[in-house]
Amino acid sequence: MEYDTGKVDDATLALLYLVTWKERKDFPWSAWKSFDWDTMERLHQQGFISNPKSKAKSVVLSDEGFQRAERLFHEMFGKEER
Repeated sequence: MEYDTGKVDDATLALLYLVTWKERKDFPWSAWKSFDWDTMERLHQQGFISNPKSKAKSVVLSDEGFQRAERLFHEMFGKEER
């Protein structure tokens, strides 16, 4: 089956937001990298995350990556307020 890799990248970035944390206030946002390797590489090539091909179990989100991840997460998974 063919699929839209852009949609997959957006959904993955949104889910990365779900598992983000900061070590300290002055550190960038990090996220666990347990997603499809091809997708993670595309997100890296777009500048949204650090290189996923490392021994670390997490990646660092760029400022742009974090902002996009947060927006996509709320768009895809947020509940509408009544």
